[in-house]
Amino acid sequence: MAGRATAVAVAMLLSHAHVSSGFYLPGVAPRAFKDGEPVNIKVQTLVSTETPLQFDYYQLPFCAPKRVRDIPENLGEALTGERAHTSAFQAKMKVTEYCKTLCRKRYTPQEMEEFQDFAILDYRVNMRLDSLPLAEMQTFAYEDKPDEHVETYNLGYPLGGKLETSEAEKDNPSSNTDQFVLNNHLRFKILYHPVDSTDEAHSSRSDDNGNFIIGFQVVPFSIQHHYTGKWDETEVPYVKLATCVQPPNGQFQPHVPQVINSEEGGEVIWTYDVIWERTNIKWASRWDVYLQMTDDKIHWFSIVNSLVILMFLTGIVGLIMTRILRKDFARYNEAVLSAEDKYEANREMREETGWKLISGDVFRPPKFAALLAVFIGSGVQVLGMATFTIVFAVLGFLSPSNRGSILLSMLLLFVLMGLPAGYVSALFCKMFRGAGTDRLRNTLLTAVLFPGAVFGVFFLLNMVLWAVKSTGAIPFGTLLALLCFWFGFSLPLVFLGSYLGFRRPAWEPPVRTNPIPRQIPDQLWYMKSLPSILMGGVLPFGVVFVELFFILSSIWQHRFYYLFGFMALVLVILVVTCAEITIVMCYFQLCSEDYHWWWRSYLTSGASAIYLFLYAGYYLITRIHLAKATVASASIFFGYIVILSYGFFVLTGFAGFISCFFFIRIIYSSIKCD
Repeated sequence: MAGRATAVAVAMLLSHAHVSSGFYLPGVAPRAFKDGEPVNIKVQTLVSTETPLQFDYYQLPFCAPKRVRDIPENLGEALTGERAHTSAFQAKMKVTEYCKTLCRKRYTPQEMEEFQDFAILDYRVNMRLDSLPLAEMQTFAYEDKPDEHVETYNLGYPLGGKLETSEAEKDNPSSNTDQFVLNNHLRFKILYHPVDSTDEAHSSRSDDNGNFIIGFQVVPFSIQHHYTGKWDETEVPYVKLATCVQPPNGQFQPHVPQVINSEEGGEVIWTYDVIWERTNIKWASRWDVYLQMTDDKIHWFSIVNSLVILMFLTGIVGLIMTRILRKDFARYNEAVLSAEDKYEANREMREETGWKLISGDVFRPPKFAALLAVFIGSGVQVLGMATFTIVFAVLGFLSPSNRGSILLSMLLLFVLMGLPAGYVSALFCKMFRGAGTDRLRNTLLTAVLFPGAVFGVFFLLNMVLWAVKSTGAIPFGTLLALLCFWFGFSLPLVFLGSYLGFRRPAWEPPVRTNPIPRQIPDQLWYMKSLPSILMGGVLPFGVVFVELFFILSSIWQHRFYYLFGFMALVLVILVVTCAEITIVMCYFQLCSEDYHWWWRSYLTSGASAIYLFLYAGYYLITRIHLAKATVASASIFFGYIVILSYGFFVLTGFAGFISCFFFIRIIYSSIKCD
């Protein structure tokens, strides 16, 4: 059974790989459609910016074909809750049709109430055509540039909305009950571009090579349709409706909106238009509208602000290193110094002898040394995964059109980074010899502690999603495949890395450790562990604050995030900031004769994860309307934020620790001890 599940996991991973044709966004090959050829409109999920819970399209009683067929998905799509099915919508290449009937359905009060609940929470319906997501386009202009218009998008279309009341109804207290309407008519606008045609070509002739689909747009309407005579099901989808101008031309007779009657139920006629429009946009640029950057000034301002902080920290670190090296040179060149220079050097030496006095204790193994070695290995794994994922995304190998590719790549890279994680963890475990470290336990914890905690939280969230019947719930078979992939690939790689690490000679400290620990003097309140750690975590969080806002917005507001160039810059600045703030705080700690720096150096930069979690709570309150949040939706939100914060803690903690470790080795290797 385990072998079969492992094979399933491998097959799901391999299904992600396919031939790239060298286009603008790798991973998706263009497909040309002949004139009159059917195109398949697929339905997906219902999502909302008010709640992280998402649901399947057919979980509501929409019109469905006689046989609903599920579209195959890869592992990344399964983990993100993406579901795609065939639909009853019919469209043919370059065949424009108006007022086509999808179906007529009579709903019970319970079904109408379900539609109303989804409309209240502003749920949007997602579809796709030729891998392009359905989008509701909007145009706006900047205040300082009113003549320049920018076109943006909202994925999907709103299921319904609140009925706008007239002024007379507002003055009537008896009519203050909110009513909601159902968007039961969709006007699809499909953009196409002939194969091998130039931007200047506007010929209406049919191209023998077919046409590329460039855009998939929608305008929703709420129309209470009427028909004359008896309903004839055999005439669907060409039923003549009294509300549509005959012959159909996209115009409607005077009508009222389709109000959701949750008390009595009612009949709803679902209709749609299909409009084809030629565009000069090439196939390689069809994703530009989804990936365009309209707020680049904010990103650049954030990066410049982070660089200023980084320059300030670099100056402090440079000052520290310069003073240390200058004293070393002064000691070796003391014979050629003047009396005044000797006096100045001795005065500075007396001021900063604290870190030299504890040279015999600074490399004493800390408490829970084995656990620290495990966290160091996990930091290597998370930092390596993040770095390579962003590099591949910047190079264009990860495309939003290839659904689930980013998450799938992160999973694969995390598994591969198990090798260096086991190696580095083993090196530190061997260095901590005699401090309660055990090789087998160290290797097992490196392999299971971080991913096990993430999987545990993920499993609990999955139980909540199962309980509310959300499509975000991962099927049990996929969870089993993940476990087999974890134990079948990640665990052996960690053991291999650990084996190679333990074969290497142990790192020897540059100074001898005294047999009896030195007593640590009383510390000022701001130099104690907790205040020092909390202060150290502020600057790394400040570096990622703005970019974190856009990442959270793209996740919870269901927008594409493709600013990986900015993210790469932010990651570099974040790692350097973590390194420098940890070195500065550690140097002050050593100068106060406190040699318990091991865990504090990890926690100083890792404390930025606390501020990340607190900011996420603020984001929930201010951006996702806490009043509409349920226990389930809040649990899902904070559950995923816990996973994100945990990964951020491990990444920043390792970046700060490893830089502090080499800094201490450098400064103590430059002094002579008796």
